[in-house]
Amino acid sequence: MPLDPTEFLTELGPANLVAPLWFFLCWIGYAQYADRRRARRNTLAARVHEYRLAWMHRMLARDNRIVDIAIVRLLVQNISFFASGAVLIVGGLVAILGAGEKAMQVIRHIPFAQPVAPVVWDLKVLLLVLVFVYAFFKFTWALRQFNYLAVVLGAAPRPEVPGAGAFADRAAEVATRAGDHFNRGMRAYYFGLAALGWFVHPHLLILASAWVVLVVYRREFRSHMLGVLGRIGEPVIPVAGGATEGAQASRESPFSSSARR
Repeated sequence: MPLDPTEFLTELGPANLVAPLWFFLCWIGYAQYADRRRARRNTLAARVHEYRLAWMHRMLARDNRIVDIAIVRLLVQNISFFASGAVLIVGGLVAILGAGEKAMQVIRHIPFAQPVAPVVWDLKVLLLVLVFVYAFFKFTWALRQFNYLAVVLGAAPRPEVPGAGAFADRAAEVATRAGDHFNRGMRAYYFGLAALGWFVHPHLLILASAWVVLVVYRREFRSHMLGVLGRIGEPVIPVAGGATEGAQASRESPFSSSARR
């Protein structure tokens, strides 16, 4: 029997209506903010792009590029782990949809847990399914792009070939695009953990979403790792009297998140 919309909103309640809206506002809003601001600020993503530029320029000078392929293989293995995890999580959540009553009984034993109607419980599970399906697609697209990077490395010319510098810049851009999608998949994991708070109380979801935004912001804009890697524009490998080829290339081809959508 279809559920009447008025009855559904009554069972949902104001808090359970506002909490997921706040969750999506934090997730989507922060993603837009981070992708737009990092092109103009000293951020971890922008600095790592400069290291990728230096990597690709160094790659051109190597006769044996097994090291570069090994790096790509390691990145692919790491992403495959998270993609497989997302599939397992989605499968477990679908199973929970078929055993909602037992799962609800477990949640009721948690202090301060808010009792909800079965339809509201299903919405909470579906929210997590949505988050981890999104993460899975981001991870698999990152995997494909790193596979493209391996092909690009195989086509790399010698450094003395005209246009080799532009080729290295293009290869670094491919690597950065793949890294961007991996970062978005990881961000989905973080917000998926925040979404678990909704099973206890909608106020916990609101607090957890704000907390994840603060944690991710600090890691991308204020982390100690960013200080270790150096500020944007600094030579990746300091050389007396000038900058490295990779750092020079980073100034000629500045990092731009607006071009990577």
